[in-house]
Formats: sequence, structure tokens, C-alpha cells
Amino acid sequence: MKTPIFHCAAALLVAGCGIAAAAVPAPAAAQVGGIVHDPRNYAQNILTAARTLEQINNQIKQLQNQATSLANEARNLSGLPVSTIEELQGQVDRTRTLLGEAQRVAFDVGDIQKAFDARYKGGALTGTQAEMVANAEARWNDSVGAFQDAMKVQAGVVGNMGDARRSITTLVAASQSAAGALQAAQAGNQLLALQSQQLGDLAAAIAAQGRAQMLDAARAAAAEAEGRERFRRFLKGN
Repeated sequence: MKTPIFHCAAALLVAGCGIAAAAVPAPAAAQVGGIVHDPRNYAQNILTAARTLEQINNQIKQLQNQATSLANEARNLSGLPVSTIEELQGQVDRTRTLLGEAQRVAFDVGDIQKAFDARYKGGALTGTQAEMVANAEARWNDSVGAFQDAMKVQAGVVGNMGDARRSITTLVAASQSAAGALQAAQAGNQLLALQSQQLGDLAAAIAAQGRAQMLDAARAAAAEAEGRERFRRFLKGN
């Protein structure tokens, strides 16, 4: 059985709690100068504004990245302002012109066949004395002309080397200062074209030199065959 003292203590405890609860005020809107200020709404508004600002900054960064990407694509798609194609074509045309000026025996299969039938074999080596002398002189002229043609082609190739050097300097400089991938690729393609032109010059020089050597070898073979025919006639005459 609880004593009256216990009941009194309990009553005092409950009364004290009520007084303490009444002493702690709940958050409430404050009124300053006639304006009601709610701290909770103020904090929520600041948080919303911060999130909105962050979203705007992210959008700005995306737009900046897109602008940078478009600028890079524009640079990559911009064409090379330098072209050496006309110079290379001019060098090729000069070499072809020199080959086209081949004397007597041209770089043509049909022409070569006719020349050999007329001066290097068959009846050309067994005709009359006058015909043999004329054919021997023609063969000598073929050889001399072929060597002259070879030297002209070689001189033309050497002349093209100066133009090729200038083209290389221009294209390498353009490649090193290329603004994008397309310009670098175009500079590389023109360098490959220049290399092809130089290989063409080399092939032309080799062809001209080979032609001269083959005609000289054919002249020597024809002279040997003609010598045997002369010797046969000499023995027959005796």
C-alpha cells in the first residue's frame, strides 16, 4: 500500500514536467517590422535555389562541352589550304614529254618491232653492200640517239628534284601546323603523291637507260652477224 508521501512526490513530479514543457517554446514564425519570417520556409527556399543553380551550372557545362566538340569537329573537317597537285602534275608531264621525244626507236612495241625488222635482223644483215652500210649507220644512230634521250630524261629528273624539295618543305610545314585530322590526312596524301611522282621519275630514268643499253647491245649483235656475213662473202669471193 502506497503511502501519502509517495502520492505527494508523484504529484510534484507531474507538475514540474508540465511547467518545463510550458517553458520550452515550439518553433514559430517571428514577426519583424510587420513582416512574418518563417525560418523553416526560408531554409527550404535557400536549398531549392541552390539546387536550381547547380542544375543551371551543369547545363552551362554541357553547352560548353558541346561547343568545344563542335569546334573540334570543325577543325577536323577543315580542308588543307595548301595544294601541290598542279606542281606534281607538271613534273610528271615534263618527264612524259621527254620520254615522248625518244629518237628513232620510240617506247612503242609496234615501232620497236618495225625498227628491228628493218635494221637489226633478217634481210638488213644480208642485203647489198650499200644496204649493209646504210643499216649499220642507222643502228649506230639508234644507239647514239638512245643514249642522248637517256641523258635528257636524267637531266629532267634532276630538274624535278628542286621542285620536289620545295613541295616537301611546304607539305611538311602544312602537316605540322594542321588544325585538324583532315588537314593532316590531306598533307599526308600529297606527300604520298609526291613520292609516287618521284618513283615515276626513277622508273622513267631506268627505262631510258635500259633502252639505250639494249639498243647498243642489239647494235653490237647485229654488227657481229653482219661481220660473219661479210666474212662469208669474202671466203666465197675467194
